[in-house]
Amino acid sequence: MGKEIETKTANAQQTARSVDVSIVIPAYNEAGSIGKVLEEISKEILSASLRCEILVVNDGSSDRTAEIASRHDVRLISHPYNKGYGASLKTGAREARGEYVLYIDGDGQHYADDIAKFLPYIGKYDMVVGARPKQASALRGFYKIFMHSFAGYLAERKIPDLNSGFRMIRRSLVIKYLHLLPDSFSFTTTITLALLKEGLNVEFIPIRIRNRKEGRSSIRPFRDGFRFIMLMLRMTMLFSPLRVFMPASFGLFLMGLPLLIYNIFYVEGVVGLLLILTSTLVFFFGLIADQISILLRSPR
Repeated sequence: MGKEIETKTANAQQTARSVDVSIVIPAYNEAGSIGKVLEEISKEILSASLRCEILVVNDGSSDRTAEIASRHDVRLISHPYNKGYGASLKTGAREARGEYVLYIDGDGQHYADDIAKFLPYIGKYDMVVGARPKQASALRGFYKIFMHSFAGYLAERKIPDLNSGFRMIRRSLVIKYLHLLPDSFSFTTTITLALLKEGLNVEFIPIRIRNRKEGRSSIRPFRDGFRFIMLMLRMTMLFSPLRVFMPASFGLFLMGLPLLIYNIFYVEGVVGLLLILTSTLVFFFGLIADQISILLRSPR
């Protein structure tokens, strides 16, 4: 009996090791597209030299998404209720057996044959992001340019696509940062900034994209813009606080210096002195925050 249990355990471990890439597809009310998406992905991985598995995370859909997905050769994981896009990605990473997790959206916007573009990067990079060529509208295009520029400054690197849903990541890294990753659409933004700020190997490769044929995007630029900015600030405060504190301190100093000179030679006052003192305090707060950030991220 004991030998039989050992054999089953060894077989389970071998099965887990036999998968190179786990393709995770988050799906919420995607009955109109999930079937075609799975057909395209299944055909694509047949021609790949790697061993892959397909996981569909049904995020509490109220339509026939789960029923349609269950007709295909996939592992179907269903949330009892809608938890959010990021929650689906985290569930997929927990359940995945592969060394890498390849995320691809279930809305049919991505081309399955672009999966082949990611495979040569296995073993060389920690994360590979599919950079989309264009946005759906001028408003979203402007919004993306602003967000990417801001994120590029905080991350100290040009970011072609901050929150693409088509990306491949080492599973161990998703698990490592699981406590930082939100359950919302900000998952992709958070993992991108986290890996860049940690100095890990991240690459961006061009992919194609097509318009949604079913449903519509849940992201709203005005509603989510402030939340994304606060998210990036928090992530940078965690990984590189001086990128926030130094500009604030320098700006206060530049405002305070001419006022201080004016107060000394022309009109008595304390505004300039207060700005200089505030600038100094902000600078030292930044140094303290930077040291705390290093201590928190140090191996224990």
